[in-house]
Amino acid sequence: MVNPRTPISITKRLCLGLMASVLCIGQLAACGSSSEANTKNITADGTDDGTELVLWVRSDKESQAKNVVNLYNKSHKNSVKLKLVPSEDMEGKVGSSSQTDSLPDLLSGDVVRIPYWASEGIFSDITKQIKGLSNLKDLQQGHIDAGTVENRNYTLPFFTDVSVMVWNKDLYKQAGLDPEKGPATIQEFQQQAKAVAALDHEGVAGTYVGGQCGGADIFMLFPMVWASGDQVMNKEGTKSLLDGPSAKKVYEAYRDLAETKNGIGAGSKEENCSTWTTPFLNGKIGVMPYSGTAIASLIKNEQNGGFHFGVAPIPGTKEGKGSTFLGGDAIGISKDSKKTDQAWNFLKWLTGEKAQQGAFADKGDTAANLKVLKNGYSQSDPRIQIENSTLANGRTPVSPHFNEAFNASGSPWQILLQNQIWGDASKLEADNKAITAVLSQ
Repeated sequence: MVNPRTPISITKRLCLGLMASVLCIGQLAACGSSSEANTKNITADGTDDGTELVLWVRSDKESQAKNVVNLYNKSHKNSVKLKLVPSEDMEGKVGSSSQTDSLPDLLSGDVVRIPYWASEGIFSDITKQIKGLSNLKDLQQGHIDAGTVENRNYTLPFFTDVSVMVWNKDLYKQAGLDPEKGPATIQEFQQQAKAVAALDHEGVAGTYVGGQCGGADIFMLFPMVWASGDQVMNKEGTKSLLDGPSAKKVYEAYRDLAETKNGIGAGSKEENCSTWTTPFLNGKIGVMPYSGTAIASLIKNEQNGGFHFGVAPIPGTKEGKGSTFLGGDAIGISKDSKKTDQAWNFLKWLTGEKAQQGAFADKGDTAANLKVLKNGYSQSDPRIQIENSTLANGRTPVSPHFNEAFNASGSPWQILLQNQIWGDASKLEADNKAITAVLSQ
């Protein structure tokens, strides 16, 4: 079994998960306004009567999903049967199963794809049940918002991924920087990356970019814009705002690094997600935005004699601000489930502190319950605690056509970033309009 915290799995998640294919959009759209499962009779706690429920999860979430399912099955009469779907096949399987009314009782999916699924009637409406949760205010809201269509709620948080800033303390020390102080602003990020680049060590660079990896790039750049006080899209998710003043400052910083010897690591322009986290793990990069789920691998590497590293929220243009991209998977009851009361029993249990502690915090994964995030990691590495703290200021962008605009191979977002860092920066307005054209379709 592949450990989902290894760099290979992390990059596969970004490449195959966040970059979900749009090949099956027609299949999903063909469902039209599919009938909703009967949720009006769901009881407050759901029913635990020995019913078997089927749950579909992306295969790259295997470890986390098994932790959740095993804990629930040990403590309930109901049982959840986990079916792992290859990440690259999930879109097609959901589309074809929706057409034949054969979706599972419980369905989890990439949070950036959830808005489209929810708008296409893939999930049952559980607005009443979600609004009735006594701990609703304690839950990470991004994954709830992603599954909200016309003020109706369809999903709850399942797995949470975040993005953070990491830096190599050993390289910082060699470059004359304070190894205990990572960048607090975009400007400091730029300066510190250039200081490492100036070492002129073979194979060492200031930072690294996933030039052909839309998933990595949204993890990298969106939090910088949010931390600066700006937005990446309008509230409706139909217009790109990535030509704004804060975005321009981010592009300028990366372009300056691209024009600096060793500023950006070799291979960045062509990086397609497959090795996005590897250069930093190998000790060759000074500072970069990084996947939070890869922090555990860095800690293990350090414990085994590797370089020392630091973690901080991704900064904006002003010191003291930080943000993160709230990725991961959301979960809901499918439109085809005939066991909605039992399925709700599982979902309500999942949101509780006991379940979040046992299935996530105790396993070193990020909980979606804010109380557990605050109190449940006292024995964890301080850098894991810093990673978790970023959720309070994190966001999940919501748009039915997010994947097509940002994550698909050759997306207008990838073209915009390529031009801003390495190409014709004067095309910003046109490239931004191209993103809007996809978002608004």
